Amino acid sequence: MEQNVINAVALGNSLPVADFSVWAMFLNADWVVKLVMIVLVLASIWSWAIIFEKSLTLRVLNKRAEEFESSFWSGAAIDDLYEQIGSRPRDPMSAVFVTAMREWRRVVGRRSADPDIMEGLEDRIERVMQITTTRELERIERYLTFLASTGSTAPFVGLFGTVWGIMHSFQAIALSKNTSLAVVAPGIAEALFATALGLLAAIPAVLAYNKLSRDVDRYATRVNGFAGEFLAILSRQMEDDR
Repeated sequence: MEQNVINAVALGNSLPVADFSVWAMFLNADWVVKLVMIVLVLASIWSWAIIFEKSLTLRVLNKRAEEFESSFWSGAAIDDLYEQIGSRPRDPMSAVFVTAMREWRRVVGRRSADPDIMEGLEDRIERVMQITTTRELERIERYLTFLASTGSTAPFVGLFGTVWGIMHSFQAIALSKNTSLAVVAPGIAEALFATALGLLAAIPAVLAYNKLSRDVDRYATRVNGFAGEFLAILSRQMEDDR
């Protein structure tokens, strides 16, 4: 950047029109500013990849949850539904159902050999459902923290690039002893471009993080609600069997 400014002064009145295209500003920037720009562009690309992946995942999971709830509340026997799903649940809700049914059938199958084995069954079922719910939701929430980190740090990373670029631009101006706008503008524009990239990465990341977090919370409430209803059904069944 310093050399660009000095060369521009040396050219005097023959100074060509500065190229303010994105690619030109990147090529003419200081190496530190270039590194900042590359980091911000990569962060933006990764953020958009997470946004698309999580949005699609939540859409699919909600659709599968609707299908599972339709089958569960259709009045069919839960044992038949368990056999149908088997050991390959497709979504967190069916995974919670399978783990609870597995614990239920394991204990109920041994009930004739040990009359006291039903004691504490409800607590064990509730515990395995909570563990399964937590594990499944952690998978859904994976990489969301990257969006939050990008949204909070990208503007400051871009600002660092801008401050660094302006500092070197001013040093070059001091060496050239020329404060002409034609000389100053390209260096300042290259530096400010880093801040623009920081905002470009941060704004979508923040908005997407807030929306996806709300969607995940709603889905978690849906899964937890089903777990509570299913536990109540099993609890009534245990009371009837006593």
